[in-house]
Amino acid sequence: MFAKFRSFVATTLLLPLLAGAGAALAAGPTPEALIRQVSTEVLDTARTDKAIQAGDVAKISALVESKVMPHVDFEVITRSAVGVQWRGATADQRSKLQAEFKLLLIRVYAGALTQLKDQAVEITRTQAVSGSTQVIVQSEVRGKGEPIKLDYRLDKRGEQWKIIDVNVGGLWLVQNYRTQFAQELSKGGIDGLIAALVERNKGARS
Repeated sequence: MFAKFRSFVATTLLLPLLAGAGAALAAGPTPEALIRQVSTEVLDTARTDKAIQAGDVAKISALVESKVMPHVDFEVITRSAVGVQWRGATADQRSKLQAEFKLLLIRVYAGALTQLKDQAVEITRTQAVSGSTQVIVQSEVRGKGEPIKLDYRLDKRGEQWKIIDVNVGGLWLVQNYRTQFAQELSKGGIDGLIAALVERNKGARS
């Protein structure tokens, strides 16, 4: 199941996440406008940047830091993926977890960006999450073959919407990693999870 999930991620998850914020995204864009704009921008960037097409992790990392993080509440994503043990983690452990989890996702994105050619994103529906300030923006990635369904969970922070989870082909990113992280946490706690992530990310640092 994880192999299928990662395959979907490697071709589609980054579409709304690895993108610029552009002048069109003034304070308070709607969730639909945010997803539509950043999706378009990342596709344009992926098609024209030769370093990204070649899978340059350093270039992709710089793109994430400068353009992606303003639209993603990464602390919420990491906290949700770690689960209840996040509460007992120190500030230093939390910082390391976020850094290693981010690098893990960048490694997936690095391969994905080289595959983006002629895809387009179509927003299909937006629905409020009952009892919360969250919304889910549903979309499809369309190109060759069957469309791939993508749902984005966003929450409002002041006047800005932030992405806090992504559903790819029926699998939520946070839940998928929560299952994986739980195995490491049961064996070695927070430090064990950090060590496991460091080991998995060694290739990205070389």
